[in-house]
Formats: sequence, structure tokens, C-alpha cells
Amino acid sequence: MADKISYVTTEGLEKLKSELDYLKTTRRRELAQRIETAKNMGDLSENAEYHDAKEALSFTEGRVREIEEMLKNVSVIPASETGGKVRIGTTVEVEVRGIKKSYKIVGASESNPMEGLISNESPLGSAFLDRTVGENVEVETPGGTTTYKILGVS
Repeated sequence: MADKISYVTTEGLEKLKSELDYLKTTRRRELAQRIETAKNMGDLSENAEYHDAKEALSFTEGRVREIEEMLKNVSVIPASETGGKVRIGTTVEVEVRGIKKSYKIVGASESNPMEGLISNESPLGSAFLDRTVGENVEVETPGGTTTYKILGVS
């Protein structure tokens, strides 16, 4: 079974590398210290601090493995000329119901809709791909079909 490629922008790659470095150095050290301090408190079977720190360490180790796996199969999206089409890594300016919005199309690992970063795999992101300025894009949403007019691509 082939590993799934993670598409990321240059900024996204740097964020992943930075997070990995923080988790492997600073966070692991902090949690090891918390565990050691909790061990010195006595009975571990009823020591909430110990169990909380162990759980946090487990979560951290899982995230380290997840990022390392992503980095093995990462494809960096170059900042290049788009030819006027929406591509991964571009920002698309749209108008929907009279309101102007801006979205950056990114890989799934970078998506954060609250910050305007939408995945190329999401219904909205995939509907915008390969579209150009002036096109109307219809997207099926739980509330019905919504039409977005593309105003700009950069």
C-alpha cells in the first residue's frame, strides 16, 4: 500500500519542522521532568499528576511519529506562476452572497478554515482547483448549493 503524499507550502513545511523540533527537544524534556517529579510524590496508582504527564507524553510521541511520517512523504508546493488558475498554494479571492472572502488553498495537513486555509481535498478547495477569474463555482453544502464568484487568484 502506497503512502499518502502530504502537500504543503514552504511555510507549512517550516511549521512542521519547527513543531517536530519543539516536541523532540523542549516538550519531551518538560514531560520527563513532570513524570520524575510526580514519581517522587509517592504512590503512583493514585497520582493524577503522574498519569496526566504520562498521557501527555504519549500524545506527544504520537504527534512526533505523525509528523515524521508526513515529512517522509511530503511534496512541497512551489511558489510559482499559476497561469491565472487556482492551484494548491494560491490564494483565491471570491464573492459569496455579496461578501468578499479570501482563501489560501493548502494541503490537508495545513488546513485551518478559521484562518482561511482550506484543504485541496475539501469540497470547497477541490471545487476551486483549476478555476479562473470570473468563473462561478457551485459548491454543495449541507444548507444547499452555494455559488462563489472568483474575483482574483494570486
